[in-house]
Parts: sequence; structure tokens; C-alpha cells
Amino acid sequence: MSVNRLTTWPLPEDFDGRGAPVRGREAELAFVEARLDALAGGEGGVVLVEGPAGIGKSRILREASASAKRRGMRVFQGGADPAEQFVPLGPLLEGLLSGAEPLSDAARLRDLATRPGQRFWLLQELGERLREAARGGPLLIVLDDLQWCDDLTLLTFHTVAAGLSSHAILWLVAVRGASVPPAVRTTLDRIRQGGAHEVALGPLGDRAIAHLAEDVLGAVPGPDVLGVARRAEGVPLLVVELLGALREEGVVTIENGTARLSPGSLPARPLPSVARRLDLLSEASRELVETVAAVGRPVTVGQLGELLGRSPAALITAVRESLDADLLTERGEHLEFRNELIREAVEAGLPLSLRRTLRGHTAEVLPKSAETPADGTELADRAAVDRLRTAAAELAATAPASAAELSLRALELSTADDPRRPGVVAETIPLLWQTGQSARARHLGVSALSAGVPGPEDEARIRLGLARLGAQFDFSEAVRQARAGAALPGIPAALRARLLALLCLGLSLSGHDEAAGQAVAGALEAVEAAGDRAAEATLLVAESAVRFRRMDWSEAFRRADRAGALAEGLGIAPSPWVPEALWQGFLLNAAGRPAEALAVADAGVRDSRNQGRAAATRMWLMNRARALLDAGRLTDALADAETASAMTDELGTGNLADLTLLYARVRIALHTNDQEAARGCASQVRRMRSDSAPLVRDAGAWLLALLADFEGRPDRAMAELGDAVDRPGVLVDAVDAPVLVRMALRAGAPKRAATAVEAAERRAALNPDFTILAATAAHARGLLDNDLGHLLRAVRLHGECARPLARASALEDAGRKLAATRTSEAVPHLDTALALYTRAGAERDVARVRRRLRAVGVRRQPASAGYVKEWPELTASELRVARLVARGLTNRQVAERLSLSPHTVGSHLRRTFTKLDVASRTELARLVLTRDSGE
Repeated sequence: MSVNRLTTWPLPEDFDGRGAPVRGREAELAFVEARLDALAGGEGGVVLVEGPAGIGKSRILREASASAKRRGMRVFQGGADPAEQFVPLGPLLEGLLSGAEPLSDAARLRDLATRPGQRFWLLQELGERLREAARGGPLLIVLDDLQWCDDLTLLTFHTVAAGLSSHAILWLVAVRGASVPPAVRTTLDRIRQGGAHEVALGPLGDRAIAHLAEDVLGAVPGPDVLGVARRAEGVPLLVVELLGALREEGVVTIENGTARLSPGSLPARPLPSVARRLDLLSEASRELVETVAAVGRPVTVGQLGELLGRSPAALITAVRESLDADLLTERGEHLEFRNELIREAVEAGLPLSLRRTLRGHTAEVLPKSAETPADGTELADRAAVDRLRTAAAELAATAPASAAELSLRALELSTADDPRRPGVVAETIPLLWQTGQSARARHLGVSALSAGVPGPEDEARIRLGLARLGAQFDFSEAVRQARAGAALPGIPAALRARLLALLCLGLSLSGHDEAAGQAVAGALEAVEAAGDRAAEATLLVAESAVRFRRMDWSEAFRRADRAGALAEGLGIAPSPWVPEALWQGFLLNAAGRPAEALAVADAGVRDSRNQGRAAATRMWLMNRARALLDAGRLTDALADAETASAMTDELGTGNLADLTLLYARVRIALHTNDQEAARGCASQVRRMRSDSAPLVRDAGAWLLALLADFEGRPDRAMAELGDAVDRPGVLVDAVDAPVLVRMALRAGAPKRAATAVEAAERRAALNPDFTILAATAAHARGLLDNDLGHLLRAVRLHGECARPLARASALEDAGRKLAATRTSEAVPHLDTALALYTRAGAERDVARVRRRLRAVGVRRQPASAGYVKEWPELTASELRVARLVARGLTNRQVAERLSLSPHTVGSHLRRTFTKLDVASRTELARLVLTRDSGE
């Protein structure tokens, strides 16, 4: 019998499978291979690999990367480092901008990542780079240790991944399965909701452990060795480190190919991975973890406070850090090590004298603290909750994400029977919504109400939060919550005033005009008696909306201006939680003042982005898309609409966004003859029409009518409208009245056309100060009566407004009428209309006016309508972009050169690729060179 005693055996620095087979992960690897097969077929997505520290996540990622490279795929590999969380987007940029084939213009992306004001553009440009790279073949993007990623990396990951879901890009991401920071938890929730595939790594079974032990020891493990290996509880890295340490110390012998333990005890020993995790902790957290290890049994935070001579509240950060590090875990009210082997390893790293001192101190303190731990702990927790609430309130206006985290911590520390807990819930709801966690906000409020709130005031505050949330997503829910809250007995006058104001707002925005008017009258007295300026501002917006729908635009503006002044005086103007500025922007658009509306929207986008308010940014982009449409900047409007749509909240887009974004996208599709976009909008509109709010139903009917008319089916358009055509408020935009008249006349429904004209004329008569309404009424009447005088009056009045597409439409109709008898006078009108349509990028309208000019014997060269002779497919703007891209400039560089936004450049480029039937920048460059050189 031969005995081989090995006293040294240097393990590889990272023996978790680099040079050995993967053990016990056959099913997981097969799943990843299946996703790579799908990627090869053009199907991307997200695969989330989750599990505790040391479970083998990184090994799965390495195996997947190697397999992808063998398939000829392009692979980007990055990983987070807890010591470098201050580097914005560092983990992702590491993978995308290094290696053999990095993304282009790395310096530019790094520069954008470090400039907070440019992060919105960073997302757009990075998405465009990846989209371009995917055209050359499937991409695998690997991101390890998501739990340590900075906030910008998290935002970029879930936003860009969602935006590129239809491309051949597979994101393979690993994250620890233990406690993670709130921002990471939110990211995980979003990618799961987006359909991410999950690979959960659990403990290895006995068979896999035996194979792994054989890999480490070079021999089949005996029963005693397996017994020791099982103490690692199936965590591969702990198995490797434990058995490697035993072999290095000469505790393992190999007899006839079997590894056995030498006789004697097995003292606890430090483990490299545990030491590394301890080194990453702050001094306070390390001291806490080492104290728990020395105690040797579960302890409460209160007991730890006594051992360390600190209040439990002072330990909040240290406890959270130890949980995030996957060292400690919670069991009820106690903290303990996730694995006894880890506890022994931590204790083994302490000097013997320190261990003895801590044990003696523990023996003195714990029995004494065990008698009265609850009172001290509860008092400390209550003080901590109060401090956290105060800090959250101070940060709410400028740093809502930090405020939300503090408020959530206060919730964690407050017990179910804490009388202050409902108040914390009410404070947390708006913070969660503003930071893009709407579903969590609603769940928090609904759960609190379901559990039963002890007092009516707290219930009313929670319902106030849910009503404000509903005002953005579901008008009916806003009305329900506000009405229920206001009906509660004995609540403060100011609180009731805010609930009543929100009830009025919900009714007015949803189109319940009569009910809204009655509610406003009832709420006015309560708001004035309470003297609450915020409630007054909200009620003024509700009154303004009611007045607007009743065709009293002057009073609607006056009340909106008062609301805005109140909001600004209270310091709440930048916040979409009170909709004063958003409503003002809508009114400015309606009144034919898009430049002013754009200024308001630009300020809103800038402020909300700088403050990290994701929900607010989406709403302001929505508002700006509408302003850009009215200003005749279709490409820019489409870019903002697409961006806002891509930023879909957890609860969906919502009533306000549905109305505004879909209207903008439908009108853009009609002007640009984008039939695919029109079909896509139609399905979204049909889903929107299921909403019970009258305003939403009527708006949906109008959008479906526009789309049916676009398809050449005016009869179908009238059927979609149904009886809505007889209601004055059916139009999303009052300037659309001539479109409705034209549609009804084509369908052979002159009475319906007459109804639309009467409504337009009544609106103009009631609001003589608004030239846009007089112009619209004259245009509509001219179409109904086929009267040139009214059409020419509309042209003249539109010249005083700033709605170029509406003006171009009036010019076109006047030119069409003149062409029948006075051809020479028709041409200038049609030429001006053509120039306006061309400048806006309204390709369908450009083609129609060209046909009208040809009918009167006038042919215009393509260049005069925005096209170049050698490039009949492209507009002049598209060609300028194409030539710069062909020279190697990035979208951002092109935008800076042409004074455009990167969104606009991206839209031009996508349209150019489609028109020219090219799939990459390389193909585009080749085509530009060929055509421009005359070859």
C-alpha cells in the first residue's frame, strides 16, 4: 500500500473552474447554449444569472463567452468592482470599449458618461452604436456583478436593453441573489417585467461536490472528506478553498487513489474569498461582522449596539453593508452568518487575544441585554425612523432617488403596529413614482389600505398619494381614490382640500365635464377655507380644463396662469407631481404658440433630468413632442415621442401619455406617409379606447378615424367616430376641424361636416382673442361651402399664427380652389404650401402638392422640394446626414456639425437606411462614394 502525503499544493489564484470541467451545472449551461442558438438566429434578450457569492456565476459567464466566440460572435465583457463605483458607466464601458473589437469613438462615450447633463444623449448614442454593431452580426454583452454597478450603468443597462430588444443582442448579466441596493432591485424588477430569462444557481448536489473535490485533490474523495466538503453547503468556491487549504496544510492523504483526512481535529481557518469580502467592507461594517463571528450565535441589532457601545440606529449602514456583502443574513429579528463555515473563517482571522476579549464581553453583555432588549431597540428604531423621514423630506425636492431610499429605510425600521408607519407609506409613494417605481408605489399604498389603516387621516394621506399617481396613469383610479379619501370623517381641512382638488382634476382631465363643474363648485369653498395654496393651484388647473372644454379659452388661460404663479411661489413648479406647467404647455400649443410651449418643455426636460426624475422626464418629453409637432418639426417630434414611449413606466404609459404621444405619432405617420407606423399606432389606439374615461374614448375614436381616412376609407372613418363626431370636444386639437370637415365630405356626410364647422365657428366667436381659432373656423367653412373667400381669409389669418402645417393646409386648399379658374394665382399658394411641407419633412403632403402643381402645368425640380437630383430617394437634410456619416462621423458629431439633436440624426439615418436599402454605415459610405464620384 502506497501513501502519498502532500504538504504543499499551490491552487490557481481563481480555482472556480478555469482549468477544470464545470460541475453540476449541465442544465444551466444547456439553457445558455440554447439562448446562444437563438441569438445566432437573430433573437436577442436578457439572461439573468443569479445566486449567492461563490456559487459559480462568473464561471457560467466565462463559459458562455467562450462558446459565443467559438461561434464567431462578437463578445463584450465587463464587470463591476465595488472599489470603482464612482466611475460612471465604468463596468459597461469596460466591456464595450476594450478588447479586440471595441465600439467606435470610445473617448466620446466616456466623455458623455461623465457629464450629467449629457446622459440622456449618451443612452441614445450608445443604443445607436450597438444597433449598428448588431447589423454586422449577433452580439453577446456580458456584465458581471451587477450588484456593484453604479446608477448610470444600471439605468443604461435596462433602458438600452429594452430599446434594443428586437435586435440580435443578448445581454448575459450576473448578480448576487442576496440583499441588493434599491437601485439594483429596481433594475432587476424591470428586466424581469421585460421578459428576461432567469438562471438561478443553487447549491451543488453531492455528486457534483464529489467531482469537484476530485478536481481539487486529484483523487476520489473518501466519506470523511465529503463530510467536510458538505460544510460548504454546496457553494463551489467554498468547497475549492476549504479542500485546497486542507491539502496545503497536509491534512489530506491519498491512499490508492482515494483522498482521506489525517487523524486529528480540523481547526477553523481563514478562506481567501471571505478575506476579500471583508476587505471590501468599511471599517464599521467589518467591526460589526467580526463581532457577530466572535459571539458565535445569532444576535439582535440592539445586542450588537451594546457590544459595540453604539445605538442601534448608528449601525444601520453597517448592517446593510454586511447584508449586501452576502456575509450576514436576517432571521426574524436576529442577524447571523449565512454559512457557519464563513463565520469560522472570519473568526479564524482574528487575533486570539481579541477573540477571547470579545467572548468575555459577550458573556457579560448578552444575558443583561436579553432581559430588556425590546424597549431600547424600539426607542432607537423610532428615533432612526424620525431622522430618516426628516432627511427624506429635505432631499425630496432635489434628490428624489436618495429621498426614496431613506424613506424605504424608515419603512423597514417601522414595525407593522408602529402608528407612524402609514405616514411613512404616504410619504414614500410619490418618491417611488418620481424615481420610476410606480408599480412598487401603488403596491405599497394598496397593501397598506388592505391591511387596515388605524386612523382616517393616515388613510386619507395614502389615498392622496394613490390619487396623484392615478392622475398620471388612470383617470378613473384618481377619481376613485380622491373621492374615497375626501369622504373620510375628521380629516384636516387642508388634506380634504387637496383630495377634493384632485377629484376635480381627475374628472376634468377624463372628460366628465358636468361632474367636474359640479365638483369644482363644491371644492372651491373647502379650498378657500383651508388656505392651502397647493390645493388651490391644483383646483385652478381643474377649473382651467373645464373652461377649456367649454370653449372659454380666455378664462382657461387666466386660471392656468394663476396656477402657475402659485406653483412657482411655492417652489413646486419643476415638479410634475403638480401639473401646472404641463397644462400651461398644452394650452400654449392649442393657442398656436408652439415656440413658447417649447421653451416651457425644454426647461421641464432639463430640470427633471438634472434632478434624476425619470417619470418627470418622460412626461416632459411627451409634452415637447407635441410642441415640436405643432411647430412643424416632424423629425424632432418623432424622436422625442419614440424616446418617451421607450421610457414606459412600470404601470404603462398612462392616460396623459396615451393621448399625447399617440396623437403626435399618428399625425407624424400621416404627414410622412409612414404606413407601418400608422398600423402600429392603430393597435395601440384600440387598446387605449378600452379606458372608461370619455375623453380617452373620444380621442381614440378620432385617432382611428384619422388612420382609416389615411387608408382611403372615409366611410370607415365616420363609423369609427360614431356619435362622437357630434360632440364638440372630440378633436384632440381644435386646429383639426378642417380635417374632420374634409373627412366627412369625402364620406358623403355633409351634416356631420356642418356640425364640425358650427363647433369651430362657435369656439372662434367665444374666443375672439385667439387668431388660430378664427383661422381654423374660416378654413373649415371654406371647405364646407367650397368658398374661396373663406379659404383666403384662413390663409391670411394663419399668417399671424405659428402653426406651419395648419397654414400650409389652408394655402393648399386655397390653391386648389384657385386652380379651377385663376391658375396664375394658384401657383404662389401651392408653392408656399410646398415649401412649408418640405421644411417640416411632411413627405406625403409634399407629394400631393407636387401633383396639384403638375395639374396646372408646373413642374418643380426635386431640389426645390428638399431633394437632390442624384439622390431622388433622400431629402436634403437626410443627404447631409448621410454624407457626414459616410465620412466616419458619429451621430453625436453629425448633430454638433449640423446643429441638430442626436435624436434627429438617428431618425434621418434610420429613414436613409430604409430608403437606400442598406444595412450598415459601411454600405452607406460605399454608396455615397459611388454616387458622389459619378462612377
